[in-house]
Order: sequence, then C-alpha cells, then structure tokens
Amino acid sequence: MPLLLRGGSLFRLYGCGCGLPSANFSPSKLALIRLSLMMAETRATYSRRAASKNTDIKKDDEHVLEKEDVAESKLEIEQLRNDPDRLQSMTVKELREITRMMGIPVKGNKKDLVSALMDSLGKVGTSSVEKIGVSEVPSKRKGASVVVEQNIDSSEVISETPSKRSRAKNKGTAEESSGANVKQSKTSVQKKKLVVQGASVDHEEPWTVLVHKKPQPAWIPYNPKVMRSPSLSKDTKALKILSWNVNGLKALLKSRGFSIHQLAQREDFDILCLQETKMQEKDVEVIKEGLLEGYTHSFWTCSVSKLGYSGTAIISRVKPLSIKYGLGVPDHDTEGRVVTVEFNDFYLLTAYVPNSGDGLKRLTYRVTEWDPSLGNYMKDLEKSKPVILTGDLNCAHQEIDIHDPAGNRRSAGFTIEERESFETNFLSKGFVDTFRKQHPNVVGYSYWGYRHNARKTNKGWRLDYFLVSESIAERVHDSYIIPDISASDHSPLGLVLKL
Repeated sequence: MPLLLRGGSLFRLYGCGCGLPSANFSPSKLALIRLSLMMAETRATYSRRAASKNTDIKKDDEHVLEKEDVAESKLEIEQLRNDPDRLQSMTVKELREITRMMGIPVKGNKKDLVSALMDSLGKVGTSSVEKIGVSEVPSKRKGASVVVEQNIDSSEVISETPSKRSRAKNKGTAEESSGANVKQSKTSVQKKKLVVQGASVDHEEPWTVLVHKKPQPAWIPYNPKVMRSPSLSKDTKALKILSWNVNGLKALLKSRGFSIHQLAQREDFDILCLQETKMQEKDVEVIKEGLLEGYTHSFWTCSVSKLGYSGTAIISRVKPLSIKYGLGVPDHDTEGRVVTVEFNDFYLLTAYVPNSGDGLKRLTYRVTEWDPSLGNYMKDLEKSKPVILTGDLNCAHQEIDIHDPAGNRRSAGFTIEERESFETNFLSKGFVDTFRKQHPNVVGYSYWGYRHNARKTNKGWRLDYFLVSESIAERVHDSYIIPDISASDHSPLGLVLKL
C-alpha cells in the first residue's frame, strides 16, 4: 500500500478503496478516499524526483523503514480516528488542503478551519477520519536547507538548519534537486519573512515564534498569554518577586524612557531584584528617592574596582530580617555582584554572575572560583532555611536555552565548561530551575543581543533564572518571563511563591 511522510513519520493509507465499488462508501468517506489518493500521488511524485537526483535513500532502507513503522502507524491512525482534536497540531496549509479536498467552503484563520473540519467530521463520525497531509519537510540530503513550519494555537514554530552550502545557495538561485517540498517551504518562509534571510519576523510578538537551529519535535515557543499560571485566590498568601538585568539603571530611566512605576503597576510585585545597575555609590541615594513609591526597603551594592560597572540591588515593600552584601570572599566582592536578604521563610539572593568575556578571558575564574563559591554560599544558607537565587547567571544551560547551539559552542555563556559548572554547582546541589520545571519543552529566551535585531527575530538566549531550594520547589505557583518589556537587552522574570 502507498505510504505518506508527514511530520517525519510514515502513515499507511488504509481504506483507500482501490478496486472497490463506490456504492460501499458514503459521500463523506469517498471525499476522504479522494484525499488519500491525491496525497499518495503527491508522495509518489516527490519520490520520483528525489530518485532522479541520486538521493541517499535506498530501496532496501525504505523497505526496512516501512516494516518498522507499520505497527506504529496503525496505532497512530487509530488514535487519530478517536481524537479529531489533533487537528489543532496541523499547519494551516494542511488544514486548507483538507477543507478543499472535502469540498468544505470555508476561509479564515486556523481556528475557523479547525472548527469547520470538526463540524464536518462530526457528521461523518470520528471512526472514518484519517488525517493525512503533505509533508513540508524535504529529504535530508547533505547540503539541503531544512525548513519546518508549524502553527501552535497563537504561537508559531519556524526552525531552520542551514548548512554552509545552503547559505551559499540563498545568494543565487535555488537548487532544483531539493524538489517540490523545498519550493513549498521557501514560499512559506518568504511570506513570513523568516530570519534565515536576515529579515525581521512578521509578527507582533516575536517571542511566540520559535527560532532555533536544532529544534526537537516536542519543543514549542513561549507564549505567556496562554502559559502563565492562573491567578491565586485572594485568601491565598503569596509573594511575587521580579528580577531584571536592566543594563544600566540610569540609562533605563532617562534615555530609554522606561518607568519602573509602570512595571510595578502592571505586575504588583512585592520585591524587585536588579542586576547590572552600573551605579556608583554616590548616585544611589538620588535614584532611591524617586524610584518606587511604597517600596521603602532597598539595598544596593556597587562595583568599587571598576566604576559604573556591574552592580545589584533588591527593592522591597516587605521588610527583611537581615541583609548581606557579597559572598564573604574578598576576591569576589569588589564588583557588587550579590545582595542577600533574609525573610521569615527563605533567603533571597540577587546575583550578576561574571561573564566569561571576549576570548573567554575570565572562563577559568568563573568556573573554578566564582561558581563554586556561590554554590557553597547558598548551601551554607540553606542549613537554616530555603534559598532563592535569581538574576543574570550568564549561562544558557541546555540547547533548548539558546537559538543557535552549534554556532555558540565557544561563546561566553554556552561553553561546555560553563554549562557543566552550572549543573555541578547549582542543580546537582539540589537547586531547581523553576522555569524549566514548569515548562520542560518550552523555548523561552530572556536575553537578545542588540546587534542584528536579535530581539525582533527572536534569536535569543535564556540567561536569567530563578533557582530555588528543592524543599520549596512545589510552592512555586508560577515562574515566567515578561518578553514584551524591551527597555533592556534582557527581559524581566517573575516568580510567584505560595507562603
């Protein structure tokens, strides 16, 4: 029987009705049969074109692959029959193709298409439904540019894996041997102004577009509108903490025209942790006076070894029990990188971890001295009560946390040394990455470099975190990023902790 490739999986076309009289089928079933035959013909065309260009796939390999996938395909098709809601996972192009083949006169967005198909399939009965779509994934031939596009509710997925050869081809004409699939993909990419070509993503909320050079099938882009936890009831005691690398507080307030008051009104946070304030001690009192009304407790530390550099602060409307500056290690405490406040139920640290720098000049210092000192300091505090660490930790821990893993293996923030240090000194010591715990398969960035319009194209990194002691991890109600605030190259983070 003919096979279809969809989303990387093989689907057998059951019930194609070949050689059977049409009287045995209802009109709706015949429409599905016509769709199956059309898709089978399309697949055959693609296979012939691929064969004519000496593709690496051999007949024996296809036969083995067919045998291995038959059992899985049967199970998947049975699930599709019983679960028409999986229409939501299909692309708009696939949905439109199905509506056209079934003769359903409908136009509109994905929601309209799904609704019309659900109504139609409901009349036929879900037992006769088989969802089959033309693959938009070209053969993974060496040198080919693979483009995958998918809509997920109000988010989009656009991933790209260009090779040196494919980047060269973009400057000239497209190679015909990529076949019809590549042509279809390039057309859809051009319509959406994909960042492969260096253009900005045509989207009002670029963070909802997954731009990643090595995406996994389960990954989806971050969309706080649908991924935030619901608000707690008024009788539930909780504390909201925000954290933000402001990349220069005076510049943020003056030249960038951003008001911290607006952030406070919008988020109604209890505590605000800042990193990279770039303040000098002589300027702190002036800034404190007009910064935030109602937040009467603020604690600042500034770099004394290099003025106008680094710097951290904690601003709170809740009075802490104690305050400490630095790690208690003179070699680490001249750059104003850590403030610790103690509350009844936990310690809160804001930290700006040293960047390994251009040429990785501070990498050894970072992973052999700074990270171990911070991790040990947190474990000492944890002996008396749980610990929350927040701030710019200058490390994209996993490949899901950076848009281009392969291209940044030796970039500060994604070296194997920094990632292993992050694991060893924080996660392996029992501290939990709250965002990743809540969103294990979500690609959400918190930092976008100013060069190359990185924020507009969502070529980002997740460098900012809330890490908490394992003992209070289940009390975290929400851990989130606020990507629409763009007054810095970092976005603020939020944490809601039930008390």
